[in-house]
Amino acid sequence: MTRTLAPDDAGIAEAAGLLAAGELVAFPTETVYGLGGDARDDRAVAKIYEAKGRPSFNPLIVHLPDLDAVERIAEVGPKARTLAQAFWPGPLTLVLPLRDGAGISPLVTAGLGTVAVRVPAHPLAQQLLRAFGGPLAAPSANPSGRVSPTRAEHVLDGLTGRIAAVLDGGACAVGLESTIVLADPDPVLLRPGGVPVEALAAALGESLATGGDAGKPTSPGQLVSHYAPEAALRLDATEALEGEVLVGFGPVAGVLSLSRSGDLVEAAASLFQTLREADHLAGPKGRIAFAPVPERGLGRAINDRLRRAAAPRGP
Repeated sequence: MTRTLAPDDAGIAEAAGLLAAGELVAFPTETVYGLGGDARDDRAVAKIYEAKGRPSFNPLIVHLPDLDAVERIAEVGPKARTLAQAFWPGPLTLVLPLRDGAGISPLVTAGLGTVAVRVPAHPLAQQLLRAFGGPLAAPSANPSGRVSPTRAEHVLDGLTGRIAAVLDGGACAVGLESTIVLADPDPVLLRPGGVPVEALAAALGESLATGGDAGKPTSPGQLVSHYAPEAALRLDATEALEGEVLVGFGPVAGVLSLSRSGDLVEAAASLFQTLREADHLAGPKGRIAFAPVPERGLGRAINDRLRRAAAPRGP
C-alpha cells in the first residue's frame, strides 16, 4: 500500500524515516511532484527506475537544501554560481562536475562524470530535505514517459503500490519541470522549464546555446517521446477536427483551455492537469488538439513538453 502523509511535522518525520530505510517517497516541489530516494543508496535508486519503468541511461536530478550542500557533491563553476545565486531556491537544475568521493550512486548519474542538482523552493521539499539530512534523487513521480504529476492524486494514479508514500502538499505552483543548464565554461540550455531562458541570459550577461542528444541523454528530460497521454496529440490547432478534444489558449476557445486570458504563467501551471483532463475526455484511442502557444518565455517550455508528448511512441 502507498500511504498518503499529511504536510505536518509528523508526516515529514515519517517520510524522512522511510527514505532513511531505503524506501521511496513522493513529495511536492514548486515544479512537479518528485519521486524521492536516497541518492547514495544503489538499491533505493534502483527502486526509482523500477517504479517508474525508466530507462537506466536517463540520469536523475539530485535535490539538496542549499548551495553549501550542493558544493559537497559537485564542483560549482563561476557561471553556475551566478545562476545558483540568482535562481536558487527555485526551478533551475544545474549540470555540474561530480566531486570525487561524493558518495552519489552511479545509477543517479547514469555513469556520467556530471550530476544534475537542484535546490527546490517548496517549503515541504525544504523541510523534508533537512529532516532527511542527505541528497535525494527525485525524478518526476509518474511512470516514465507519462504525464508529470502536479498533485498528490496524480502520483497515486500512476504509482500506487509501487512506492511507500506520498507527502501531500496540494497543487504545485509552477507546474512545469525545472530548466536544465550546463553553465560552465559556455552556458548551454539542455531543457527549457520553469526559469525562462531570457532570465538566464540576463543574469549571465550572455546568450545560451541549446544542446542535448535525445538518443543518449546527458541530463534528465531529454528523451524525445515524453510526458505522453494515452490519446494522440495534434499541435498548433485553431479548431477541432472530428473526434478531437480541443485545448484552447487565449483567443482559441476549446472544451478546455490552458489559459483563456493567454497568460503563460497560468498555462504552465495548468499544463499537466489539463493534459490529464483532455486525455480522460478523449479516451485511450482518442485525439487531443492543442491551440498554438507563443514561443517566448514560459511558452518555450510549454511547447517543448507538448512536442515531446506528441512525438512518435516507442514499440
